[in-house]
Amino acid sequence: MSEELAGLSATALLHGYRRRQFSPLEAVEAVLRRIARLDPRLNAFILLDPEGALAAARAATERWARRKPIGRIDGVPTTVKDLILTKGWPTLRGSKAVDAQQPWTEDAPTVAHLRAEGAIFLGKTTTPEFGWKGVTDSPLTGITRNPWNPAKTPGGSSGGAAAAAAAGLGALHIGTDGGGSIRIPAGFSGIVGLKPSFGRVPAFPASPFGTLAHIGPMARSVADVALMLTVMAQPDSRDWYQFPHPCQDFRHGLDGGVGGLRIAVARTLAGAAVDPKVAALVAKAAGRFAELGAVVEEAAPDLPDCNPIFQILWFSGAANLLRAYTPEQKAAMDKGLVEVADEGARIGILDYLAAQKAREAVGQTMKAFHRRYDLLLLPTLPVAAFDAGLERPPGQGRWTDWTPFTYPFNLSQQPAISVPAGLTADGLPVGLQIVGPMHDDGLVLRAAAAYESVAGPFPLPKL
Repeated sequence: MSEELAGLSATALLHGYRRRQFSPLEAVEAVLRRIARLDPRLNAFILLDPEGALAAARAATERWARRKPIGRIDGVPTTVKDLILTKGWPTLRGSKAVDAQQPWTEDAPTVAHLRAEGAIFLGKTTTPEFGWKGVTDSPLTGITRNPWNPAKTPGGSSGGAAAAAAAGLGALHIGTDGGGSIRIPAGFSGIVGLKPSFGRVPAFPASPFGTLAHIGPMARSVADVALMLTVMAQPDSRDWYQFPHPCQDFRHGLDGGVGGLRIAVARTLAGAAVDPKVAALVAKAAGRFAELGAVVEEAAPDLPDCNPIFQILWFSGAANLLRAYTPEQKAAMDKGLVEVADEGARIGILDYLAAQKAREAVGQTMKAFHRRYDLLLLPTLPVAAFDAGLERPPGQGRWTDWTPFTYPFNLSQQPAISVPAGLTADGLPVGLQIVGPMHDDGLVLRAAAAYESVAGPFPLPKL
């Protein structure tokens, strides 16, 4: 039983704590043993704090012994992506250019909310430099690898979080998503990852990539993602963009099913090519919704190729970010990031404003689409995971070329979740993406839970 508890969901851990079947200390010890065995191969963590985690676990164990947990996730092993401020730990953002020797005195809103409800923080997970691309490697941390096949990438930029979740190195994981950075690694790594509606989860400080960027939960089950979102989405006045919404428990209604919902299934968007083995798994997964009583039709929103729109906005953000660094600091950065920032610096203000207008049209198109359909199903990605250490599959351009199904919904700011659709013949996960109307995160979670109820839990990889 040395590692058995590490494979349990947060929901199962909390059930066990209530019944006194095991303690938070036992659970954290199991996870730390598993991290010690597996992370040298996976490289999912940039920082580990076993002493801090064990001390917090002892305190949580005492609270559960007195039947007085401090919150909804008291004693649950949790990780933080290295883009998110965490009191007492450096937030290096995957970059050698960030000075670790400075005061780290503040928790970001998501960390503060999770900490207040008893999360046990294990450490910080890896990201590409400043979260700039859809895979996870950086000059600071090296290459992060996929638990299903360590020769492959777990995706990015929340690749460390996804690898940790898939391998059972913690139950709950904070990710960020500015163009697919939660859903890409969720799809490649066989976990559940939600990009909530923009403004649902508070962020501070604001992302350099502006209103494209979201913060969301990653875990191995829909119930855990719903639980984590419930805690993360509480209000924080530091986020100017967070929209006012009543605090709600997103676990309520998860079992409501999809009977009678109008669901569209899109094989692709704007003609993007999809690997046939990915398309077959996604089609099979989408077919489950008809079995569950939904009205399912093949239909796709009439979106343009969103890559040019997204690149102007994203590359401009990269340029603005890097202008704070010296030429000497840039020389030590990821070459691709510097190239993208240089491209962004050449974008004129009129082109930028035109891209903003085009973004508005994307959002309007999706609003009109959801007047007809409650949900949209499509592949998370058009390919399965490729070799680790590469920015792109052979023959592709920048990371935006092989992620055409994720960033359109950063432009439109809608909730979108990736759930496992199955494994290819090569044993690599494929993701099904479920997209819902703006602010209807609960509906997206309900549909994901319905699918999971018939697809069954996704297994841990054999490591």
